[in-house]
Amino acid sequence: MHRRLSIFTHKLLKNSNSILNTTTKHTTTFFLCSHFNPSNPRAGGFAFCRFLSYSPVSRRPPDPEDPSNLIKEDGVSVISQMWIENFREPDRIATNLSSYLRRLELWVLAYQKVCADEMGAYMPRSAIQRAALEDLLALRNAVLDSRFRWGARLEFYIKSPKDKTDYQSLSKRKIKAILTTTQPTPFQDRLVQEVLLMILEPIYESRFSQKSFAFRPGRTAHTALRVIRRSFAGYLWYIKGDLSTILDGTKVGLVINALIRDVRDKKVIDLLKAALVTPVIATKDDGVEKKKKKRKYQKKRVLAEDEPKPDPYWLESFFGFAPEEAEKLPSWGHCGILSPLLANVCLDELDRWMEGKIKEFYHPSKSDVIWNSPEGEAEQGNTSWPEFVPTSGPDKTRKMDYIRYGGHILIGVRGPRADAATLRKQLIEFCDQKYMLKLDNESLPVEHITKGIMFLDHVLCRRVVYPTLRYTATGGKIISEKGVGTLLSVTASLKQCIKQFRKLSFLKGDRDPDPQPCFRMFHATQAHTNAQMNKFLSTMVEWYKYADNRKKIVNFCSYILRGSLAKLYAAKYKLRSRAKVYKIGSRNLSRPLKEKKGQSPEYHNLLRMGLVESIDGLQYTRMSLVPETDYSPFPNNWRPDHEKALLEYIRLDDPKTIEEQRSCIMDQGLVSPQDYISMLVWNYKRNAVMMDQLSLANSGSSINTERDQLLLLGSNQDKLEHRTKEEEENGERFSVSQM
Repeated sequence: MHRRLSIFTHKLLKNSNSILNTTTKHTTTFFLCSHFNPSNPRAGGFAFCRFLSYSPVSRRPPDPEDPSNLIKEDGVSVISQMWIENFREPDRIATNLSSYLRRLELWVLAYQKVCADEMGAYMPRSAIQRAALEDLLALRNAVLDSRFRWGARLEFYIKSPKDKTDYQSLSKRKIKAILTTTQPTPFQDRLVQEVLLMILEPIYESRFSQKSFAFRPGRTAHTALRVIRRSFAGYLWYIKGDLSTILDGTKVGLVINALIRDVRDKKVIDLLKAALVTPVIATKDDGVEKKKKKRKYQKKRVLAEDEPKPDPYWLESFFGFAPEEAEKLPSWGHCGILSPLLANVCLDELDRWMEGKIKEFYHPSKSDVIWNSPEGEAEQGNTSWPEFVPTSGPDKTRKMDYIRYGGHILIGVRGPRADAATLRKQLIEFCDQKYMLKLDNESLPVEHITKGIMFLDHVLCRRVVYPTLRYTATGGKIISEKGVGTLLSVTASLKQCIKQFRKLSFLKGDRDPDPQPCFRMFHATQAHTNAQMNKFLSTMVEWYKYADNRKKIVNFCSYILRGSLAKLYAAKYKLRSRAKVYKIGSRNLSRPLKEKKGQSPEYHNLLRMGLVESIDGLQYTRMSLVPETDYSPFPNNWRPDHEKALLEYIRLDDPKTIEEQRSCIMDQGLVSPQDYISMLVWNYKRNAVMMDQLSLANSGSSINTERDQLLLLGSNQDKLEHRTKEEEENGERFSVSQM
């Protein structure tokens, strides 16, 4: 039987040319011969069965469109490298941005950010499902192939994890309502906006002017106020302008021309142009007044598990307290979060034009005690008191400075008023030619510092001071004399504070403000209400951190909020007047107001036993409790922390910096010659090892194991030590021969 089986196998192999190729035939024959054993017939039978079931295995190459294969590194590292490259070469024109659009890592990072805004919780990359990654890939391909359309309401490449709507089963009435009424920004639009922001922000942040402080990372209204306090002391005439109409909407050609200066990628430019051109569907108001329906009792709504919590009451109140310069946020077409960046791109031309005017206007005077250096960057007065400007002679240095916060500008001029008027005329002409914005003298008033200049709800004014100056004469005698100078005072506006509180319905009246009860907190407990107001007060204290009258303005805010709560508690607990509320609840409203005598023990006993909730009293009820104004010095060439870290990293990454540090250390004598020689020896060893590795690689051999590397390193070290010993001996012989 075994003989018949072997004959059958031989015939099968002989006639296998029509089925298998030559390579497969030899492989199969070797397989049968190696597994067929005449002494073990069962082994031969199993080998034959394995042969019949054998099929050559062909490994498939990795799918290039598989999302898991496209994610090769972390998205944060990709963005970090973009920031480093752009800050290393800030004037380089960006040409190949489509390569960053292809990086799926950026799309995944954008998905995580948008989901965090949508759902109120951060989603790690490991928690993103495979279906979501495939949808992200489809959206990326649609953007690259120019198939993506802004504002699509029924055709989605990817949907929000919260959106469970089946758009295919909607009725015609609902579809019509979706297509004709105002709808929130689609989820996929926000994803594309985030990716474009990640790509464009490092390009423009590296070349934006240092004179703009709005809609930029690391720059706030506080930094603008500190720059004003540091750099605007000594200016007499101020030009304050409002260009915020540019933020309402601008022409597409103006934005595209501003972008093309630095970005030459057609895919990105076309994508932004489509976002600006595509109309935004908004609900039309026919002007017919709808009848007011009777308000019914609204049941308390319970939030879903994945639904983000709304902003608390104290945060909404603080956002409503924003100054006029920070109220308006640009929103252009379907650009969304890109709109503030595009607004800064357009207004950056104004910043550059003003920087040129600052250099043209500067005329130093030798008899002046400030700003008389050729560069105009000399310290003014005492560095520990930078806002102090001493008096000067009749010839004064002419200088100007400029700052922009959003669409609002502030220009300070030191010189005659005629120069300020000439500058205003040139500024009007520039805005007319560049932005097609019609301005007049009333929209750009020229005011003297003595009238008080309002900017960011703070008043800039001047105070004359007479400090005592002490210095040592040549004979060692200390001479004291009175000096005369001015201080730039940055004071919070009490009038503006009253106006903001009135807008938030916390008080009524201007001359004699009367607090009004905040009925929105009527159903909250006393502890929760006090906690909300304490958070509001804490943010107010931080907002007025750099105001000279910080104690006074915060004490006034505390008085308004305390009176509002007292009226609320008087209406809630039927106590008729604020005096009775203060009598029961104390001055800071920290005692419970709903305590019935004879039914429960005293409040402090319940609090000690942990049976009641502790009530925090209202903060800053006395002026002595308010912290002092922050007068910490502000550096002249200030930069945000992230920019300083980037520039320091780039500087240290430069090989020239290492050589400069070594030479500086040697010059200062911090390193002995022996340490320096050992450092050079170590470098020589490292270079020798690298050269040996390169020679081995070029010769066809390679260092495969750690043992080979260690042996090579040891041999090089032995050679080097032998050479150094010979050099030392030669040096000793040379010194002996000289003696």
